[in-house]
Amino acid sequence: MNFFSKLIRYGTIAGAAFGVFMIINVSRTQAERQMLAPGDPPVPPPHKPFAEAVAATGILEALSENVAIGVPLPGLITEVAVKVNDRVKQDQALMKLDDRDLQAERLSNQAQQEISRAQIAVSEAQLAKLESQLTRLSSVNDSRAVSQEDLENRKQDVAVSQAQLVAARAQFAASETALKRLDLLIGRLTIRAPRDGTIIQVNVRAGEYAATSPKSPAIILGETDKLQVRADIDEQNATRIRQGQAAFGYLKGDPTITFPLEFIRIEPYVIPKVSLTGSSTERVDTRVLQIIYSLTRPSDLPLYVGQQVDVFIEAADLHKKP
Repeated sequence: MNFFSKLIRYGTIAGAAFGVFMIINVSRTQAERQMLAPGDPPVPPPHKPFAEAVAATGILEALSENVAIGVPLPGLITEVAVKVNDRVKQDQALMKLDDRDLQAERLSNQAQQEISRAQIAVSEAQLAKLESQLTRLSSVNDSRAVSQEDLENRKQDVAVSQAQLVAARAQFAASETALKRLDLLIGRLTIRAPRDGTIIQVNVRAGEYAATSPKSPAIILGETDKLQVRADIDEQNATRIRQGQAAFGYLKGDPTITFPLEFIRIEPYVIPKVSLTGSSTERVDTRVLQIIYSLTRPSDLPLYVGQQVDVFIEAADLHKKP
């Protein structure tokens, strides 16, 4: 009896171990069948043009940098006067906000101005009447005909009327100033181009509500005829960067498309890297030094603002032993 119980016990353990082994073996065989053989990458990496270089990721911008057009105050958009790819001149109207409340206030001020103008006419007529009476009384030579008190009262009436005329004219000037103020506020609701450029993006439509701090700008303006590359250099390689270093750019997705870059400037402030999506709210754990390069748009090559490029900058390795 003891022999059979031991046989069953050890046989069960051996069967369980064999089952685990077979499960592992079958799973490994199935994974090897499903796993494809490694091959070449779909897009080969760009060829490094320099013996010693610093690699960076850049993003294409307008040469004068993109301008995110905002609004001076929140309001309803009544008109969008431009569309994507439109060429605009400085001070050209881009869009207009609802100004009906200011127009109504302007009508009220215009009516007040007419009242002030009429008040000036009344004050001038009153002053002329009092001055005429004072002149007649002053021309009487007989002191018994006109008392000195009456003469002084007429003089005071003239002085009061003169002060009333000055006040009426001041009120009229104030109404004119109020109208000019409203004209400035109404004009501010027509958003104009700050400089010449091309409309890169329009994110608003007539009838929408414009906010002063939107997630995306209402309109983006830039000079797309000439482009620049904003390259992000890892802060660990920042010590290898110098003014005027040669550089080449390679378009993402097609390393055969390359173009020389011309150095513009180094922005002397290391910032968190934000170029993965181009969003100003993105943050990663890498800090970068930004270098600006310009390039001439190729005539036979489509380049678009916002595209990413691989940048290679000729820079000696300071830690490399000779």
